[in-house]
Amino acid sequence: MEERHIIEHKLKRSYGKWFLTPVKRAVYKYNMIESGDRIAVGASGGKDSSVLLYVLWLLRNFSSLDFRFEALFVDLGWGVDFRPLADFCRRLDIPFHVEKTSIGPIVFQYRRESNPCALCSHLRRGALNEAARRLGCNKVALGHHLDDLLETFLLNWLYNGRFATFLPVTYLTRKGLTVVRPLLYLPEATVAGVARAEHLPVLLNPCPAVGRTKRYEVRRIVSLLARDYPHIRHRFLAALEAAGWLEEGR
Repeated sequence: MEERHIIEHKLKRSYGKWFLTPVKRAVYKYNMIESGDRIAVGASGGKDSSVLLYVLWLLRNFSSLDFRFEALFVDLGWGVDFRPLADFCRRLDIPFHVEKTSIGPIVFQYRRESNPCALCSHLRRGALNEAARRLGCNKVALGHHLDDLLETFLLNWLYNGRFATFLPVTYLTRKGLTVVRPLLYLPEATVAGVARAEHLPVLLNPCPAVGRTKRYEVRRIVSLLARDYPHIRHRFLAALEAAGWLEEGR
């Protein structure tokens, strides 16, 4: 009860302006959450997904939105200690599930892919979506934020010759699931700040490709551009929305 009072105080003082109002704006603008939804949150243990869990907990408890959600950790087979994440979910009364896989060894030891990120991402999405369906969820929430939106666009442009990025809401016809990204309007710096301020669990990432991916290179480019153009992320978002690029079925 004391923790709830502390959070209510924070909500009144700073949460809204800092990060909760932009999240609500994205959720309502793109109709990400509806009454009766049961949402599986892709909880990787990284700061982004931990912030997403916390934000959805706030929305469920301190807004008019009526939905259920649960954390779904896809174990890639690296032997990661996910207890801090499980304890965090238990403290906030968030159901926590583990989907065990061998994706890590398959990608890096057996297949030895030259581009391991693409295969790993594909297999993780498949495992997450299948587990979400078994749990009876109709939506999957991912922790992608504003920097991810811009980086994905640049990756597609620089390496695939396409102007494309992910959408706020995507319906997966074959799976019967809707993928939503409630953190879309938050820059990475804000997400990191929330994770630090609220002491959210962040698990060690054992992936051998950490810091050596194309996305990491593009992230450095964005950081360099932001030094001279500090509003680049929000201007990019405004341009995409003005052009209707973020509407499904475009």
